[in-house]
Amino acid sequence: MAQTTSRTGEVMEAIRARIASRSLSRGDRLPSIRALAATLKVSPSTVVEAYDRLAAEGVVLSRPGSGFYVSAEVVTPAVSDLGTRADRAIDPLWVSRQSLDAAAAALKPGCGWLPPDWMPDAILRRAMRGLARADDALLADYGPSRGLPELRRLLARRFATEGLDIGPDQVLLTASGTQAIDLICRTLLRPGDAVLVDDPCYFNFQALLRAHKARIVSAPYTPNGPDVSSFARVVAEARPRLYITNSAIHNPTGATMSAQTAHRLLTVASAHGLVIVEDDIFAEFEPEPSPRLAAFDGLVNVIRIGSFSKTLSASIRCGYIAARPDWIEAMVDLQVATHFGGASPVAARVVFDSLMDSGYRRHVEALRRRLSGARREAAARLADLGVRTWVTPRGGFYLWGRLPDGRDGSDLARLALDEDVILAPGNVFSAAQSAPDFMRFNVGQMRDPRVFTVLKGALARR
Repeated sequence: MAQTTSRTGEVMEAIRARIASRSLSRGDRLPSIRALAATLKVSPSTVVEAYDRLAAEGVVLSRPGSGFYVSAEVVTPAVSDLGTRADRAIDPLWVSRQSLDAAAAALKPGCGWLPPDWMPDAILRRAMRGLARADDALLADYGPSRGLPELRRLLARRFATEGLDIGPDQVLLTASGTQAIDLICRTLLRPGDAVLVDDPCYFNFQALLRAHKARIVSAPYTPNGPDVSSFARVVAEARPRLYITNSAIHNPTGATMSAQTAHRLLTVASAHGLVIVEDDIFAEFEPEPSPRLAAFDGLVNVIRIGSFSKTLSASIRCGYIAARPDWIEAMVDLQVATHFGGASPVAARVVFDSLMDSGYRRHVEALRRRLSGARREAAARLADLGVRTWVTPRGGFYLWGRLPDGRDGSDLARLALDEDVILAPGNVFSAAQSAPDFMRFNVGQMRDPRVFTVLKGALARR
């Protein structure tokens, strides 16, 4: 099989080379299947597959009864057109773009996911093999408007163990955690509405809110959660429609909200009609569950969202929303109108089967232990460089560190990028631009000693 694929690729490259050298031009007829097979000494079926793939790419056109024709010239992109510009402004999208578009050899201590070899590949492969036995409808049809029932029931059972007693109809599956926030914003926001975020907060909250033309306001975050006095003042003055936060293992700080802070926030929110969006994406990294706003509130003014990208797979896109029934109904309609469904039934089935796999719980427990050691090691090595960790997280893979001598994180990120190391400077997380000398570090992406070598070199430069 591998040999056939390789030979097919060679035929495709031979055709592309002829087009690039202008031996074949737009509108020219390609050699017949038998003629090219004889010339390249491959089987006719290999040429057929190569032509079909080139047609799928739009490089050639198939004219039944006539043959294959060149549809366009192959354009080799200039180097400047490839990837993400290194000199683009360091804004809330900078880290995401650099991390997603990085070369394979780049080191990514600033990214927001774990390395592939930390993820449960054996569990995922078992779940994917199970798709071969699935009904045809799962593989070919649209799924239910709320998403795979089995996964929604499983999530509802999990919520019940945390004191949040809801039925599966109050759970909506989405294409991702980000799409969950997008649906909420589309449902509850109007352009110009204020939205409250933590300072610092996950940078993509800001990017998404700007796309919705929301007015972003912020309140300082402390090791126990938002500063409640500042939070109450901003709510009273700005009258935000939403507040978006992580209550368990806050991104980027790694802090955990206390029960006292959670109750005080809910009191303020209730008094001002503020809707809270609680992103629970890091829940499984906690050794013991911390207070949940959704459980305290019972989904009256709190919406809970999450996904499986951190512990299972970022490639298999599936998220969820848990909310009160009227909001769920509105978001089901919106998701049908804009996506004609949310989470792929195939992706949802892989997630469900993986979560039900007997090895998944052991995977999460092993991941917690591995991350605990990685956090200790990374914190010690950062301390040797003068980087002070803001809090000691209870779990997760982030450390929020203050750089020595007031060094600017954005300057360091640019210097490190020249060495193919992607860092996450503090101000991309801060709506108030109050964290210039901070950096978020992903301990799972810091196993290569070169990360610390490059960081040390950047800190030494003036």
